Amino acid sequence: MAVTIKDIARLSGYGVGTVSRVLNNHPDVSEKARSAILQVVEEQGFEPNSNARHLKMQGRSAIAVLVKGSQNLLFADILERIQMRLSDNGEDIYTAYLDEDANEVLYAVQLCRLRRPKGIVFLGGDLEHFRKGFGEISVPCVLLTNYAGELGYQNLSSFTTDDRTAAKAVIDYLVDCGHSHIGILGGNLSLEQISHLRLQGIEDGMHVHHLPFDREKQYRPCRFSMEAGYQGAKDLLTRNPDLTAIFALGDVIALGAMRAIRDMELNVPKNISIVGYDDIVSAQYSIPRLTTVHQDTQALAQQGVDTLLQQLHTRTAPVHGVIPYTLCTRESVQKPQERLCQP
Repeated sequence: MAVTIKDIARLSGYGVGTVSRVLNNHPDVSEKARSAILQVVEEQGFEPNSNARHLKMQGRSAIAVLVKGSQNLLFADILERIQMRLSDNGEDIYTAYLDEDANEVLYAVQLCRLRRPKGIVFLGGDLEHFRKGFGEISVPCVLLTNYAGELGYQNLSSFTTDDRTAAKAVIDYLVDCGHSHIGILGGNLSLEQISHLRLQGIEDGMHVHHLPFDREKQYRPCRFSMEAGYQGAKDLLTRNPDLTAIFALGDVIALGAMRAIRDMELNVPKNISIVGYDDIVSAQYSIPRLTTVHQDTQALAQQGVDTLLQQLHTRTAPVHGVIPYTLCTRESVQKPQERLCQP
């Protein structure tokens, strides 16, 4: 007897409505519920083929785009460009938003069994998850914003910015502007995520300039959201009142930090200079305009999509590329208590 949605609901302990939302990738489901339901789906070999939408998916498979994090505005920009380029090439698109701490590879494995996509774009990813589970995926895939060249999978390409070099350039710039007490905000210490590469670049810069860097004291991890940046900046500045500059590992974090600095009755850049990373549109319109690392979202999306489409048709060797960055120096950095620092 075929397994039904009601069976999945009974076995997982969640309602039929919740199961339906998970199967249709609605965002209003907790990560706990999503993981539990998908685990039952996998164990039972459930095939959601009882309605027209799923039949259509099986008749003409789509390209899936898996987005890690719903509040990362850089990903929103890249996603829009991906969708436009895929649409221009006549491709159906299935987009799924995952929590930034979710296992995107496990989700992709389950997705391949449920919806049979003909290709996958990973927008953000933890290489540890790829090392452990990507071997179960056979369709062509592209990872954007992290480098997968060392993993050796023949069906996985990747395109990213040189995060380590870019982060070092930020430290060089802040030191040139007279800063020696620099705090770091955002990301986490996972060895396989982009925040680790940026932290390596930060440590490279600190070492070159003979500056101490104590991760326990000067680094405050946080999620990529304005709210997390706001709370993280307050904590970082409370623990380190001598800081004159903060390097936020994402623009959304930096924007939240700027509000926190204002609420602490401090001024950007007079009291605290701040640098972001990504160059989202808001960075050019914040007060003051945010100094940040520009990631070329157009190039990331175009090269990622074009490579995936080529591999769908010819099964060529994987491609791994590094997209150039630009340090955009604007109004949010100033020499401590002095005039604006110009490049």
